[in-house]
Amino acid sequence: MTGGVSRDAGAGAPAGRNKGEQEPFPEEKAPPPSTPGLWQPGLATTWWQLAYVGTIRIGTPPQEFKVIFDTGSSDLWVPSIYCSSPACANHNVFNPLLSTTFRVSGRPIHLQYGSGTMSGFLAYDTIRFEGLVDESQAFGLSLREPGKFMEYAVFDGILGLAYPSLSLQGTIPIFDNLWKQGLIAQELFAFYLSKKEEEGSVVMFGGVDHSYYRGDLNWVPVSKPFYWQLSMDSISMNGAVIACSGGCEAIIDTGTSLLIGPSSVVLNIQKIINAKRSYSGEYMIDCSTINTLPDIVFAINGVNYPVPASAYIREGQEGTCYSNFDEGRGGLFVSDSWILGDVFLRLYFTVFNRGNDTIGLAPAV
Repeated sequence: MTGGVSRDAGAGAPAGRNKGEQEPFPEEKAPPPSTPGLWQPGLATTWWQLAYVGTIRIGTPPQEFKVIFDTGSSDLWVPSIYCSSPACANHNVFNPLLSTTFRVSGRPIHLQYGSGTMSGFLAYDTIRFEGLVDESQAFGLSLREPGKFMEYAVFDGILGLAYPSLSLQGTIPIFDNLWKQGLIAQELFAFYLSKKEEEGSVVMFGGVDHSYYRGDLNWVPVSKPFYWQLSMDSISMNGAVIACSGGCEAIIDTGTSLLIGPSSVVLNIQKIINAKRSYSGEYMIDCSTINTLPDIVFAINGVNYPVPASAYIREGQEGTCYSNFDEGRGGLFVSDSWILGDVFLRLYFTVFNRGNDTIGLAPAV
């Protein structure tokens, strides 16, 4: 969920994202850690794989929230009991009066995402997920969540895992605090996003469980330590380049559902795969083409990452199918930039290494 922060004055860098409005599957527990210092909170998957959510607990005694573990933003926030927006009525809300470890800063905050905004205030409290206990963690509490951004979301809030340079000024993001407090063994985290709803997805902190991928990890340098951004060589089909000719930038974003690219380039891809725009604005496609369309290949750092039609076409209800490509919106897409969301990450196990600013990719099991 590529987002930005209005740091008292600045503006965010919005990007498009589709939200699931369906109820999530029951959350499944991850297998026991196989590496010392490796913690694996399980993620539940919503219908149609539009969002991956996990459970965290805030305060003493703990109050429970479902959040997206989001590599496209850097801040943690949840709704508060003081929020007046309709979205907050549909979600768990944090009550500071019930937590003995809560501290308020009084500082107003405004967070901007591609799908909407959140306004509220900064606070500090203990955050727990699985075996990790992060004390005095800065987080946001919403007062307003305008529009439809969160009203129908299957999650309560967002837990950002991008670089500190993207976070609220003067705050330390949750991953940096985990490392600073010595709670994880290695300065990295990893995602396995399941292709099947009944099999739990996993986010790992401080280590890598090798059973979730095949072969070796291919390491790619982070090109700009802000988002988890890398340089991509090209995008091709049947050996012919169809996008990113001469190279482009891409953001690896667990909080974005689809494959997001510049408008004109994505429109051309929709034509190539014969996807037609519907009245709702989504691009519909003949379901039978899942078996006939070729892979679309994303070349990164000299390695090809094929995305088959079964991944870039989404099966909906009543026999309808949709393209999983979407147009980027906002300032981020002035140039030929892409966001590789969950469509890509379901295929490739991904390690985010803060220790040496690299991203590791390998075929997921």
